[in-house]
Amino acid sequence: MTKLADHLRRRIALEGPLTVAEYMRQCLLNPRHGYYMDGDPFGCGGDFITAPEISQMFGELIGLWCAVAWQQMGSPTMFRLVELGPGRGTLMADALRAASGVDGFREAVDLHVVELSPALRSAQGEVLKALEPNFHDDLNGVPEGPLILIANEFFDALPIHQFERATGGWNERRIGLDDDGNFVFVAAPGLIWDSAPANATPGEIVEACPAAASVSWAIGKRLVSYGGAALIIDYGYAARQTGDTLQAVRDHVFYDIFSRPGEADLTAHVDFQALAEAAAGQGATVHGPVGQGEFLEGLGISVRAEALVKAARPEQVEAVRVAHHRLVDVDAMGCLFKALAISDPDLGPLPGFPNSSGGPIVVP
Repeated sequence: MTKLADHLRRRIALEGPLTVAEYMRQCLLNPRHGYYMDGDPFGCGGDFITAPEISQMFGELIGLWCAVAWQQMGSPTMFRLVELGPGRGTLMADALRAASGVDGFREAVDLHVVELSPALRSAQGEVLKALEPNFHDDLNGVPEGPLILIANEFFDALPIHQFERATGGWNERRIGLDDDGNFVFVAAPGLIWDSAPANATPGEIVEACPAAASVSWAIGKRLVSYGGAALIIDYGYAARQTGDTLQAVRDHVFYDIFSRPGEADLTAHVDFQALAEAAAGQGATVHGPVGQGEFLEGLGISVRAEALVKAARPEQVEAVRVAHHRLVDVDAMGCLFKALAISDPDLGPLPGFPNSSGGPIVVP
């Protein structure tokens, strides 16, 4: 077991069972033993690989998406470019390299990064050094003003609550200890839940992420107030579903969520319906969600892939084709991963989404 496991056992013994949300929060962000607070979990040498690490095409196309959104905003001479949870900074570096060919865009960027991990802040600071990023613990730290925001695989790591349908109502699933000191799920009965699915049957589990809804609510409010657009890409459901999606990953392998607390990544599927409802409740316009494959194809990723193939050395060609497949095919990331955009109601259609004005945007 881990040092964090011992800490959590003591807490449970003193305070009683923890919510799933608090367990996730401690596993990921405990100041001394949290998974994200020390080290680099990304890439082949880490625990998982995100889309920006798979291919430069991903960040390049998102960069040009941002540039088009900026032009639709009227090309303001200054705007806040924000990324939530930027990993190593790879996506932002690729995005700004691609978008730098759009006159005036790079000069208008005021770059802000929302990141809690000291280790990842250090990595991001090195990669983005020339861009002079401003770091914040949360979105509230970003100054007011026109906004373009990117969140790739950010929402899946926000802490969720889980509820299980019982014969007489809903119980919250919490995490306690058995007689041998092992972590186990226990029920907190008597919950009254207004938003519970009416047709759920006993034993079914539903998940709720108030933290995600709160962030989406704040994004929508800012966009309505100051203008701009936000792009959210993550894995999850277009419409709310039942089921237990909490998972742990270490060394690219799925683990039991209780086996390595603090030493494995914990995530859950994103409820895109909840994100959309929270932003729309502030008067923002919601675009999508659409599958990541459909979104990237709408931006011209196949055209970009072929351009890279033509310029590649023979030994690089297969790597480009494999990366393209992983990002867009339905049996890879193309369907489970989804893209959702939120915008100022006056901004109009956005590239990559149905009813978009204009065709693909292609890296020069």
